[in-house]
Amino acid sequence: MKYILFDFDGTLADSAHLHMQAWNALAERYKFKPVTMEDLHLTRHLTIQQRARLYNFPMHKLPVILPKIYQHFKDNIGDVQLFEGIKGMLDTLANQGFVVGIVSSNAKENIELLLKQEQIGSVSQVLSSSKIFGKDAVIKKFIKQHNITPDQVLYVGDEVRDIIACNKVAVPFMWVSWGLDGYELIEKENPKYVVHTPAELINKLIPKL
Repeated sequence: MKYILFDFDGTLADSAHLHMQAWNALAERYKFKPVTMEDLHLTRHLTIQQRARLYNFPMHKLPVILPKIYQHFKDNIGDVQLFEGIKGMLDTLANQGFVVGIVSSNAKENIELLLKQEQIGSVSQVLSSSKIFGKDAVIKKFIKQHNITPDQVLYVGDEVRDIIACNKVAVPFMWVSWGLDGYELIEKENPKYVVHTPAELINKLIPKL
């Protein structure tokens, strides 16, 4: 495989605290429950739908809430960093000839702002899904755009919705353990790879290094 697509939040960007801040700022207005960092850890085994029920969040309000969360992200971009080792990992992959891209439900502008802030030049393309469950369509568009086959692409992400999207378009999936969802959710979808650090990701794809 030559093309590697990354999820952004929870995979490259350590942004859970910022999304939690935005969620809690909106909770009282929209009548759903606030969350803590401990809650995020304790609910790693739950699906998005199960978490929504737990926190009294109506899923049909996602189109209203998500833009507000991403605006909060933009307004506080200086508080976001990449996970440790991510910059070196991206640079290594690009230097080894991989085409590195990002497919995320976060706003393209936000992603590009953080890449600039972190001085990342190894990402060749950023694609944003307007729907939180619409990544399969974006990945399919990427494949068509580059005139390649699904087995030439690897998607790297941290959530079960990512691997479900990849399975729809027959793209291999690598799960990273440092993100939002726990392995209990991912295991049943049969990821091709499981990694626990950026260094392990490199070793999986470039064993000789």
